[in-house]
Amino acid sequence: MRPRLWPEIGDSQQVRYLATWVAPDDLGTQFPKLELLFSTGAGVDQFDLAALPPRVSLVRMVEPGIVRGMVEYVTHAVLDLHRDMPAYRRAQQQRQWQPLPVRTAADCRVGVLGLGSLGQAVLAQLVALGFDAAGWSRSRRELPGVHCHAGDDEQGAFLARTQILVCLLPLTDATRGVLNEALFAKLPRGASLVHVGRGPQLVAADLLRALDAGQLAEAVLDVTDPEPLPATDPLWRHPRVRITPHIASMTQPRTAARVVIDNLRRHARGEALVGLVDRARGY
Repeated sequence: MRPRLWPEIGDSQQVRYLATWVAPDDLGTQFPKLELLFSTGAGVDQFDLAALPPRVSLVRMVEPGIVRGMVEYVTHAVLDLHRDMPAYRRAQQQRQWQPLPVRTAADCRVGVLGLGSLGQAVLAQLVALGFDAAGWSRSRRELPGVHCHAGDDEQGAFLARTQILVCLLPLTDATRGVLNEALFAKLPRGASLVHVGRGPQLVAADLLRALDAGQLAEAVLDVTDPEPLPATDPLWRHPRVRITPHIASMTQPRTAARVVIDNLRRHARGEALVGLVDRARGY
């Protein structure tokens, strides 16, 4: 097996494995012997799952570099909100010396939507810092030190206890537009949002209304819809919104290469692949 770098792919008729961010439209005919399609990112919503040949297994990137980057970003955002840094930045602009009450991490309830590999790693770090941590997922999970909630019936209780909400859900038909007015209303008044999932999961107009009404206090957005966010978008100008350009976490080539090679070996041995996508679920 000889690795090749696009566009110098050699004889496409012999390609069995492909790592890419997006798939060519003629994937099935261009690569008739393709067996594994690796996403170079943690998500797979950029692929049209219905258009992928049934014989091809889609594998999302689950690698230590992505995990570490996301843990760093979310931890920074949660600590920033927990220690009232947005308020202090606004006070500094007004040259005001205004100490606020200092809470311990144990007094701050953080909730993570999505308990995949990234959500689990983020929660492990938040628990280590002493936060009162909870998580929600479609199916039941058990995580050390985390109040785990599952399914639609338990989402309301999860949201009602959450002062800082972190969205790490994959983008599917079920999660598109999930961060909306109805969800924000179930959070305690004055809660904050850290959105590191996918842009289309957020209804931006609902977020702005929730911020203006005081239902939400702050929002940290690393993903938007569209990307890049147009210069005229009101999210840029809102004083309680902080935006970063989808940089929370990125695939690290060295560690990602090791993960891909390990999966190729697993495939050769007929073993389960790490990050194999369930097409019915979309992740």
